[in-house]
Amino acid sequence: MFIFEDILPLLRLDRLGSKSRLFPESFLQTITDAMSNTSCQSSELEICRDESAALKLKLIAIASILLAGVAGVAIPLIGKHRKFLRTDGSLFVAAKAFAAGVILATGFVHMLAGGTEALTNPCLPEYPWSKFPFPGFFAMVASLVTLLVDFVGTQYYERKQGLSKASTEEQGRVGSLDPDSDSGIVLVVETKDGNGKVFGEEEGGGMHIVGMHAHAAHHRHSHPHGQDGCDGLLRSRAHHHDHDHGHDDGHGHSHGHGHGGEDDDSGVRHVVVSQILELGIVSHSVIIGLSLGVSLSPCTIKPLIAALSFHQFFEGFALGGCISQAQFKTLSATIMACFFAITTPAGIGIGIAIASFYNHYSPAALVIEGVLDSLSAGILVYMALVDLIAADFLSKRMSCNFRLQVVSYFMLFLGAGLMASLAIWA
Repeated sequence: MFIFEDILPLLRLDRLGSKSRLFPESFLQTITDAMSNTSCQSSELEICRDESAALKLKLIAIASILLAGVAGVAIPLIGKHRKFLRTDGSLFVAAKAFAAGVILATGFVHMLAGGTEALTNPCLPEYPWSKFPFPGFFAMVASLVTLLVDFVGTQYYERKQGLSKASTEEQGRVGSLDPDSDSGIVLVVETKDGNGKVFGEEEGGGMHIVGMHAHAAHHRHSHPHGQDGCDGLLRSRAHHHDHDHGHDDGHGHSHGHGHGGEDDDSGVRHVVVSQILELGIVSHSVIIGLSLGVSLSPCTIKPLIAALSFHQFFEGFALGGCISQAQFKTLSATIMACFFAITTPAGIGIGIAIASFYNHYSPAALVIEGVLDSLSAGILVYMALVDLIAADFLSKRMSCNFRLQVVSYFMLFLGAGLMASLAIWA
């Protein structure tokens, strides 16, 4: 009965007289009532309100979060030139697993929960925000759009790299036919075989996005035998830093091409992953910084300083690792790292500037915050599960090293657990 009473006025919208009367009497009145609702104010914040103390804490937060972000993103970029911090080392893999757990918990426990809290706030009109689970819907849409962008970006970079590689190999083949016909024949055969593998299943964007199929294809084509495949992987890693290891003899040459295709494809994936991951991080860092910047409650700001510094460090570590593995030029890597590091402090600065007139509990602010938090949650969950966790945990290297498996899983759960537990205070 109540449903029909709500629908009947809407059915008369085509009548101009009723339309002009219905809009102000229903929709605008609902918003007015919501904005005048006493539940839109936080009594706890009023009790703990101290503008001067809050401003000091905000400045401390800017410095702390900036340093944490710079340190986190810089360690993988600088450490790739150090033996114990190389991106192909076990220590880096374990630390990246911890960072992936932090990002996963950020998406599920903090961002999605924050979006749900904002979009179900009693300050918002009951219709439509209470009639549909918008937070989960926005997170789902963000995940699917991220999948699409991931796929299209991977295809684009693979085709771009494939054209460049084909042109280079064609020039090399023509140049090698004159001095020695035998070497030219070998080059043509190896090139065709390598391209067959790379263009087929190992460089298929769709399979690499899912992760599991990519590594299953890698098992089938590059290393068909379990223990032999692991032995081959160890041998190739031993010669990884000798860039001419693929030209010693026939056996070494075949392994060189197999892993070379994988390295090229991994480079393409990391280019796309690093850019999408930065997009997801930046989208929620602005909201986090803005929320802290407009707060006038030291009781709220104090726990956020430690929580956001921890969060920023490990997000920066994961992003820095992807940037390092993508092998960007120094200028591009520096720009991406700096952009990440200053985003949250910049959000805090904007919040400080607008704190005098910004109403964090207004319907417009709640909707914007809720939608962005939900979208960020979908992006972060996708990136953590597909491009960080699946890419490493389903790799040949992980399956061949039991100790690395144990340590990586422990670090993954530890990072997720610690980040989730921070929701108790922030």
